[in-house]
Amino acid sequence: QVQLVESGGGLVQAGDSLRLSCAASRRTSGLWSMGWFRQVPGKEHEFVAAISFNAGATRYTDSVKGRFTISRDIAKNTMYLQMNSLKPEDTAVYYCAARYGGASDLRSSYTYWGQGTQVTVSS
Repeated sequence: QVQLVESGGGLVQAGDSLRLSCAASRRTSGLWSMGWFRQVPGKEHEFVAAISFNAGATRYTDSVKGRFTISRDIAKNTMYLQMNSLKPEDTAVYYCAARYGGASDLRSSYTYWGQGTQVTVSS
């Protein structure tokens, strides 16, 4: 079992930055990739970004490319999402997740999930 805990969410204005963190209860190195998803009420989880087990590969959804950066510190069992130039449409609950294998944008392929952290961007 791997427990994931997100932190760093909050209320910011459009154009501001936030950094989300996702701490894992144990090492998620080896072949475990990790990702960020977000969800707004009434909609499915939306893929945001993913990073491979060795941090050598990353993937982003088009709407955050150039604004968000995913990274991980394997020694600290922690993943990050640096979010710059935030927009009101980025408002959502952000979840981190872990899966065995390569970085993926497929929600159903992730095994472990955190409880989520709210990000609210005001205009």
